Amino acid sequence: MEELMELLQALKPEIDFAQEKELIDDGLLESFDVLTLIAELEDQFGVEIPAEEIVPENFNSAEGIWRLLERMKEEA
Repeated sequence: MEELMELLQALKPEIDFAQEKELIDDGLLESFDVLTLIAELEDQFGVEIPAEEIVPENFNSAEGIWRLLERMKEEA
């Protein structure tokens, strides 16, 4: 999770990812941010995130992103 938090902070340093729970719903992460994040996640964590997993529930919080990563690692 620490590695994920570092990646998120590098992407958008002005956001408190530990506290925010509505990153997508509140417009804190825009579509380009999500695409950039997905590319970074795939590179850094060695997973492939399929299009059907790119939904707000998976990207609204750091915890949601972490759960997605865990699920993708299990399926790999």
